[in-house]
Amino acid sequence: MTHKELVEIAYRWVLRNCSCGIAFKELECCGTNEIPDVIGFGGWAHSVLVEVKVSRADFLGDKRKSFRKNPDEGMGTQRYYCCPTGLIKKEELPQGWGLVYVDDKGKAKRVHCPYRGNIGERHDGFKKNTVAEHGIMYSALRRLFIKGYVKYIYDKDYNGRTKPNELIELNHIESIEKPHL
Repeated sequence: MTHKELVEIAYRWVLRNCSCGIAFKELECCGTNEIPDVIGFGGWAHSVLVEVKVSRADFLGDKRKSFRKNPDEGMGTQRYYCCPTGLIKKEELPQGWGLVYVDDKGKAKRVHCPYRGNIGERHDGFKKNTVAEHGIMYSALRRLFIKGYVKYIYDKDYNGRTKPNELIELNHIESIEKPHL
């Protein structure tokens, strides 16, 4: 499975399973060296970062990044690694990280979640780099503004009850066509 394929699977997984109303894939912005493979945002400052790994070398190299050495500099209140089944073991995870496996059929399954369970045993989430997260949001909104799409934010017919699968299909990002709004 390629990195691109796993990123797409992780993107859909975040939107379906992590209480995130919006997510971005590999969105670069100024103000941070971190380019999340997937980052999702929900209400109440909730954010979920997913780092996709397709090789052991990539996973082991991730530890050398400055925002991994100093977790407060990284994005995501909750953080996960996503990889092909068995590539990373639960015991190898940094403190507070979750793990999502993707099988040969492309099905994602959360195999370790440090954010649930007994209060004394669960991780309460990371202190995160809100400046970097705001940079991602600003970059995304600025791109919409430049293209003339921000006006749709004020649409009175907004339906907040749209199901995640419908939103994923509506916002499929394989091409750069104008949205059907």
